[in-house]
Amino acid sequence: MEAILNFTDIQKILPHRYPFLLIDKIVEMEEGKSIKAIKNVSGNEEFFQGHFPGMPIMPGVLIAEALAQAGAVLLLGMEENKGKIGVFTGINNFKFRKQVVPGDVLELCAELVTYRHGMGKANVKATVDGKVAAMGEISFAVVDKAD
Repeated sequence: MEAILNFTDIQKILPHRYPFLLIDKIVEMEEGKSIKAIKNVSGNEEFFQGHFPGMPIMPGVLIAEALAQAGAVLLLGMEENKGKIGVFTGINNFKFRKQVVPGDVLELCAELVTYRHGMGKANVKATVDGKVAAMGEISFAVVDKAD
């Protein structure tokens, strides 16, 4: 899938850096509505050294964080939010359905459900080869950057 925003573009939007920037590219985005991001899961990721050595599985909390980062790119792409940051404020009805392992390509989708006055919710889903790995709802706030 061709990127509409590459890794360098994402770094201009999100404050996250290695090892916590968990998305590699954005392949689809409808401003203020939905986004699809890609995370290429590599066996070289630091968390695999301690998360089930010999049988590496991506931690679910990092899948949730990657989904939140995709959602943040969606929000911060809105004209009214340029130069701000997105803060992950809640996680609801989350289910983990499939293990994510090195070599997987994680598709991260977020669809904005509500957004008012800098607060909102999105339905999110992570898939690998079309199979759901995780899904649920995230809540967030858009705030000014601290100086």
